[in-house]
Amino acid sequence: MDWLFQAIICLKNRISTKPREGYVDVVITTSGSLTEDVIKTAKPFKMGKWDADEASLRERGINRLGNLFVPSDRYVWLEEYLYDFFEDFFAEEKVRTPTSFARELGETLEDEDSVLKQAADNDVPVYCPALTDSEVGNFLYYYRQGYDSEVGIEILDDYDSLIEDWLLADSTGLIAVGGGVPKHHAIMTNLFRGGADYVVYISTGMEGDGSLSGAPPNEAVSWGKIKENQTNYTQVEAEATLVFPLLVAKAFKQ
Repeated sequence: MDWLFQAIICLKNRISTKPREGYVDVVITTSGSLTEDVIKTAKPFKMGKWDADEASLRERGINRLGNLFVPSDRYVWLEEYLYDFFEDFFAEEKVRTPTSFARELGETLEDEDSVLKQAADNDVPVYCPALTDSEVGNFLYYYRQGYDSEVGIEILDDYDSLIEDWLLADSTGLIAVGGGVPKHHAIMTNLFRGGADYVVYISTGMEGDGSLSGAPPNEAVSWGKIKENQTNYTQVEAEATLVFPLLVAKAFKQ
């Protein structure tokens, strides 16, 4: 699975980790994940190497993601695609939410391997609290500057709905893949219901640097974001692209 989410949520009193098969209730992710999901429906990334001449890549119009090379023409294509999408997306409502952005964008995609498409098809909301933190944000900025100064993205409405989902759930469980804003967004909303019931972190982050990405689940217990029970949470210290598919296979393919 080449598109890993940062927080995948199951609310156990509802449909109870893949959007296609109905195991996911909520997804919280980064703007970069949305960007890459859309691009890969039309133009694949290229295998590169970690040790590269960065200045040479820049001259050739190639952007490096670890050992992946992403030619700049991918983003030229994405900008054209999104500009057509924005025109329809903002036609009737000038201010929209990240979840409506992800859902309606997913509805435009045809690739069955697109997670945005699968989420849209299965009515799984995709929350993106930092929607502007990628090329999507840049293109939203350009669109508002050049085409319609009244458009905007409202994040608080999404936060309201996410908190209400938690409060209505008999129990909640989450898988946090990596760290950053999506991880904290998931556990923070559980604070309003006294903490998440079941939590799995998959991370290579170091606790010693004091960042949220490296914070273990027991730290969240002190905040009331995870319930106090030593058997209901764990952290897997491993590279997520190796571990997460194995976890999903074991849990849902028995």
